[in-house]
Amino acid sequence: MRIHKIFRTAVGIICFTLAGLAVAGGHADAPVLTIGNPDKLSNDAPTVLITGSNRGIGLEFVNQFAQRGWNVIATARKPDQAEELKALAAANEQIVIEQLDVTDYERVSTLTNKYGDRAIDILLHNAGITPKYKSAFRTISGVDWDMARQSLEVNAIAPARISHAFMGQVAASDQKKIIVISSKAGSFEESPEMPMMYEYRASKSALNMYMYTLSFETAKRDVILTMLSPGQVNTTPGMKMKIAIETDESVSKMLKVIDGLTAEDNGKFLNYEDGAEIPW
Repeated sequence: MRIHKIFRTAVGIICFTLAGLAVAGGHADAPVLTIGNPDKLSNDAPTVLITGSNRGIGLEFVNQFAQRGWNVIATARKPDQAEELKALAAANEQIVIEQLDVTDYERVSTLTNKYGDRAIDILLHNAGITPKYKSAFRTISGVDWDMARQSLEVNAIAPARISHAFMGQVAASDQKKIIVISSKAGSFEESPEMPMMYEYRASKSALNMYMYTLSFETAKRDVILTMLSPGQVNTTPGMKMKIAIETDESVSKMLKVIDGLTAEDNGKFLNYEDGAEIPW
């Protein structure tokens, strides 16, 4: 029974990581591109900036924030290929799509300056990268060390640097929140007790530590920085798990947790469903 539980948990984490996070990194050759008109963003509505918005959980966050009447700055590495995201933007002038590879820090700086006069109520880190399914169960002898370095850059270092870049805009907002989509794969206590996903698990543990450490700085600016586990989510086309939930359920429950965050939640790692604290 214990082995079955561990395997089920491991497969669940893989299914989420394969597509729940939009793949980022690698300095793609996509042209710098904006879809939508930033001047159409409302001055009377709160603003959220979401990384990795082209599919899965990120796309659903765009959808649900837009339904709430928020301004949404949705980033993606290749906006011209993000058909579903473009459809949402075409139907709502309060959605603007910005090209962003999260490891392209010059582009991050450009966007920081571009939106320098706009308060960012929620900075939501969703972009990420993970090993392919077939490589997920490799032992230490099969670890792709180039992927390990890239995973650390995309999953851990980039969110920290982007948080720093936009800290002023977040601190100037009404809600003052930085939300990080993490994973139980990065928890020493909650992750599967088996040799798998070395690159991804280490990068998520690093992400949690970067953000936990940063929370001591955000507290001084009244900014709430919280990490969330989205649960086991069906996001891979053609792959459904009976024990997993759909993206709309995961995101709607995370939004309830986000809505209820207080200063006491700064620096914590919380569960999507009830806001319960997850052990490191």
